[in-house]
Amino acid sequence: MSHNKAARGGAASKGKKSNKSGAEEKREDVLQAVLIADSFQTRFEPFSVEKPRCLLPLANTPLIEYTLEFLAMNGVQEVFVYCGAHHEQIERYVHDSRWSPTSRSCPFSSLDFIRVADARSIGDFLRDLDKRNIIDGDFLLVHGDLVANISLDGALEAHRARREANRDSCMTMVLREAGDEHDTKTKGITPAFIIDPNAKRCLHYEEINPLQTDRYVTLDPDILKNREAEARTDLIDAEIDICTPDVLALWSESFDYELPRANFLHGVLKDWELNGKMIHTEIVNEGYSARARNLQMYDAVSRDVLGGWAYPFAPECNIFPGQTYRPRNDNAYEEDDVDVAPGSRVVDSILGKDTHVEAGSRISNSVIGRNCKIGHDVQIVDSYIWDDATIHNGAVVEHSIIADRGAVGKKAHVREGSLVSYGVQLGDEADVKPGTVLSLLSHNGQPASSQPESVGSAGKGSLFSNPEDDEADADDPSRLQKSLMYSIEELDIEVSSVSTLADDDDMSDDGSGPLSPSTSHPTSRSRLSSFASDDSGAPSFSTFHSDAVHGLLDVLREASGNFESEKLEFTSLRLANNASDGAMRRAVATAFVRRAVELTNAENGALEPVKAAKQVLTSHEGASDFVSDVGVGDHSVAEQVEFALAVQKACANSAKIIEAAKAGNLLAAMLQQMYDLDVLEEEGILGWWEDDRGKEEGPLAGVREKCKALVEWLENADEESEEDDDDDDE
Repeated sequence: MSHNKAARGGAASKGKKSNKSGAEEKREDVLQAVLIADSFQTRFEPFSVEKPRCLLPLANTPLIEYTLEFLAMNGVQEVFVYCGAHHEQIERYVHDSRWSPTSRSCPFSSLDFIRVADARSIGDFLRDLDKRNIIDGDFLLVHGDLVANISLDGALEAHRARREANRDSCMTMVLREAGDEHDTKTKGITPAFIIDPNAKRCLHYEEINPLQTDRYVTLDPDILKNREAEARTDLIDAEIDICTPDVLALWSESFDYELPRANFLHGVLKDWELNGKMIHTEIVNEGYSARARNLQMYDAVSRDVLGGWAYPFAPECNIFPGQTYRPRNDNAYEEDDVDVAPGSRVVDSILGKDTHVEAGSRISNSVIGRNCKIGHDVQIVDSYIWDDATIHNGAVVEHSIIADRGAVGKKAHVREGSLVSYGVQLGDEADVKPGTVLSLLSHNGQPASSQPESVGSAGKGSLFSNPEDDEADADDPSRLQKSLMYSIEELDIEVSSVSTLADDDDMSDDGSGPLSPSTSHPTSRSRLSSFASDDSGAPSFSTFHSDAVHGLLDVLREASGNFESEKLEFTSLRLANNASDGAMRRAVATAFVRRAVELTNAENGALEPVKAAKQVLTSHEGASDFVSDVGVGDHSVAEQVEFALAVQKACANSAKIIEAAKAGNLLAAMLQQMYDLDVLEEEGILGWWEDDRGKEEGPLAGVREKCKALVEWLENADEESEEDDDDDDE
């Protein structure tokens, strides 16, 4: 939940003065850029627990290098870098690189870092930027995982012309048209742009994902009045935006906007009659642009760099300082001091400096970092081995990532989709199942105990999980973005078109049916169209749940937390994200259970579950009323059952952090306290106990079993009450 609520002035008051002095006009010639170096996402975990995404290596080069090079080649002179997590690593890297303003080779006149201590979203960054008044005119807004070689000269010229003609033209999105010569299909979330092709104006924006029951876009019929419109789902959106200061004012006016596309773009276009601002597009059909916004994108962009699609960002160009790549046979590239023994073969791959490959090994479609040791008879396919890693004799690595200092034991097998984080060691003959995620650290950066069953008897590391990911709803599109391999095979979804648009009646005004994509721009997919905009997911469960839970936890952790003001915050967040009643229940249940779990930890007093449940529900004024009014709702038996199920699921998830028995005792204690506080009634708890959804085998059934004594007590009390009523009647 956003806590940055200052600077909520109107767009008009924030706009630039129309009568500028000569000095001010000259300043407008200075092109500024804002680089967002923190996405506030967990898609690159476990790697991003230790290192920021923008410093992760793509084709053996830190991602931020590509972004800064893109800004330099487009004439940017002043750069503002917004850092969040691991800011010290980013600042140190830039300070020691050619991008440091003190370096003679730095192409920028200035590069400044900005930190916002309480920022929890990109929106917080941009609202902070608005308050600082350091943006003098048009600026570029990009992200630190951008790989692009597009020239912005034409887009900048068109943007400035539109701005001069109409000061309400506040932003231009640079989009890449997907051609017909490539055949990679869009994966995950597909951006749908409704565009006036004559004015190049974006009229509507929506995101479509395979988990939706109905995959169509609902349009306001007024959008289509007196104008032509095209539905475009074939555009690559790497979020390269040319902005005026009015964009920052629009962010400040809506403190609940968190995401540039799903929140800001969607909201501004939806309310254009109120804000009066127009957003345009420049669609280019040459050049390359993509964001490594998740592991699947990282995989795809890496292959495009190796394949020459992002030229001059190609190995043989050695565009980054210190690189010495030379082409070898079979489309392989090697740096200096690489030793590949006779009898080994390297195909369609990159090998970094000082890497050694022993005899009989096969490496294909892979990127091997610097100073890696590859033993004999090793097979590495479609994988990424980062610096200083060791792959011992006879090991097999399939479509996985092995991070810096990782080690794979003799004859071990790392199966597809696995993520092996920094320093993890796999024992000899270890068999790592597909999609396994291993780390030395937990999600909060604390050392994790090794699990021999996962890494082998002589291994070092443990299974990695993030409790917030485990709480994701079944229809949360972020589920599609968490793994190296994209798959919907295990998801219960229907196959239907993702490019159909409709008004409220699913038909156009003339009854001719849904609005289809323009015939002049068919929805053919290109190799590049796999880089669809996804913004971290739709503005529904994922964003709302995370922000709501964190906001509630902040109040619960404070000694004087105020639930009256938090109720207003929570309601505003719900409206901004159009969150359902179910999403509200889950967020409230998750936050209160998570705080109770914290209270059972040693650093918080090691309370017993009964005392932890009582404290979390009674120690803050208004807490139980908040749970009753917001979590439960209208207090019908059905609503009480739903909330009890949400609490049960939250406790089941906590069994991954605390002992399963303690998690069950906590569930029983929470239900008992809520009964005593009149949050839940007897009928609600008994209805929950009979509900089949809570009886599913696994953690749910495990924590449920601990509530048997409470339920029997309630049933006996009910029987005694009925007997008393019968006696009274006699």
